[in-house]
Amino acid sequence: MAEAERFVVSGRVQGVGFRAFARREAERLGLSGHALNLPDGRVEVLAIGDADAREQFAAALARGPVLARVASVERSPADGEPTGRFVTG
Repeated sequence: MAEAERFVVSGRVQGVGFRAFARREAERLGLSGHALNLPDGRVEVLAIGDADAREQFAAALARGPVLARVASVERSPADGEPTGRFVTG
């Protein structure tokens, strides 16, 4: 069953390709959702899909792309329906 989770990633995560990284990982894992820059320098990520894929995705977000320095990842349940797409904004 597809469920949704919200991740808020802190650290050096804007201007380092983090949203594109999240999109590639989500697409590889069959997740839909979004990745958005927040005004305070964090990145919000919504992931919708099965539990195993979300676990793998959470691990990837904690790692981040090469230029990122992830300080923390806050994770919480969210509302969302699968769209078959992962968008960045």
